[in-house]
Amino acid sequence: MTIYGLRNIALPIILAWGWKRAGIALLAGAVSSLAMAPFNAWPVLFITFPVVVWLIDGATAGKMRGVPAAAMAGWWFGFGYFVPGLYWIGYAFLVDAQTFAWLLPAAVAGLPAYLALFTAAGFALARFMWTKDYSRVLTLAACLTIAEWLRGHVLTGFPWNTFGYALTEPLALAQSAALVGLWGLTFVTVAIFAAPAVLIDGRSRTQRPWLAAALAIALLVAMGGYGMIRLARSPTQLVAGVKLRIMQPNLRQDVRFNYAAKADVMKKYLALSDRATGPQSTGVGAATILIWPESAFPFFLSREPDAMAQIADLLPKGTVLVTGAVRPPDLPPGSKVTRAYNSVFVIDHDGTILSVYDKLHLVPFGEYLPFQNLMEKLGFQQLTKQTGGFIPGDRRRTLEIPNTPRMLPLICYEAIFPGDITTSGDRPGWIVNLTNDGWFGISTGPYQHLQQSRVRAIEQGLPLVRAANTGISAVVDPVGRITARLELGAEGVLDAGLPAAIAPTFYARVGDVPAAVIVAFALILAMRRRSAKPI
Repeated sequence: MTIYGLRNIALPIILAWGWKRAGIALLAGAVSSLAMAPFNAWPVLFITFPVVVWLIDGATAGKMRGVPAAAMAGWWFGFGYFVPGLYWIGYAFLVDAQTFAWLLPAAVAGLPAYLALFTAAGFALARFMWTKDYSRVLTLAACLTIAEWLRGHVLTGFPWNTFGYALTEPLALAQSAALVGLWGLTFVTVAIFAAPAVLIDGRSRTQRPWLAAALAIALLVAMGGYGMIRLARSPTQLVAGVKLRIMQPNLRQDVRFNYAAKADVMKKYLALSDRATGPQSTGVGAATILIWPESAFPFFLSREPDAMAQIADLLPKGTVLVTGAVRPPDLPPGSKVTRAYNSVFVIDHDGTILSVYDKLHLVPFGEYLPFQNLMEKLGFQQLTKQTGGFIPGDRRRTLEIPNTPRMLPLICYEAIFPGDITTSGDRPGWIVNLTNDGWFGISTGPYQHLQQSRVRAIEQGLPLVRAANTGISAVVDPVGRITARLELGAEGVLDAGLPAAIAPTFYARVGDVPAAVIVAFALILAMRRRSAKPI
């Protein structure tokens, strides 16, 4: 396509107004969602992000220097991006359809509408600092990175499908996360894919309009090259003497939370955990660590002596169980349990509980309600139906496992928060992520969850072991290779070695400082260019 042809496409977008402008933004956002797992069609962003630049270019016709018009375009873009990217949340409201199905439309549309406010803020800030030349691409990248960071932190945060995840497949591109983390990767993603917008600029605006796109392609190639070298220099090595067995039961949600199904659940877990996977397999006896998923039991495990005895009978000497379970708080005997912890237990072969971690980062509306007491009085309850809501843990901590490197447990979506990996200098040897993605059915959600969890391994240089009720269970090495996996919707066990950690990455040592420096530089450049070439 010639530059003149590109200008003929861009001009109607720049001049669009009203519902036509909203429709363009909505469509661009929806197409952009294809860049996320499981599609990973990130080249579409070379089309949609230039559209974003042109929409903000066209906002100049609006009031207040075009800031409100840019914000509205940003909201429609975000809404279009989040609805197809998060539609799977609706499945959770069908687990107990009689109670929660009426809320499904509000969840499927309401959460994207809320998250789109952050995208709107990013567009508005970009427009406020907008320039005429190439630097507006960097302004957009900086402002959307700030908006995405806020989305990941405000009101406990929800950084799901952050733009930076677009460049985490193929694996070579994802290696840059070891340098700049998710937020730095988000800046780079927006800058690279928005760069072709500058091609339509006349020389009065940008002396070399082709340069931005050329530099973007060069950076993309450099990222790929760096990643290939890093992968080649970091072969998977295993921790000696550690054998993992991950159990994926693929239980329906209505069974997992039904106390009457207690015996059937335990029977399935025990039989599946000891299943032979080949003529040479000795079942659980070959494993040193057996891993079960999040909230594995429809009862309080520590209050069920029969269940603990069955676990002790299952585990041979030298094997420990790492499992998720709901844990009641310490209360006087006979007290009614009104709240509980979502926990990880490490259980020895004799049934002794060696250590416990309580989930720190709870899921709003899933594990607790904002203004819990008031909401319950009004008749509302969270999806898990735990009266009073779950209790958050007191701190992030690593857990000891005999003859194994220290383990950092993360429960469910704790693995999507880059900041949740830090443990105040107590660097673990591996990460275990116990989750129950069965809430979301056979959808894109579990694939996205795995993708985001895998980036935590790359950022930190730590292996990740993932046990999921319905999948996707996996073992990931410290550079992001998936060395073993059980697919979504499968029942079975996964036998694998534990990959060894590598030296702390640059990101693990300095955190988000590089991303902050890059964003600050881009904003300073924008202010200087704006003062030199006011709009």
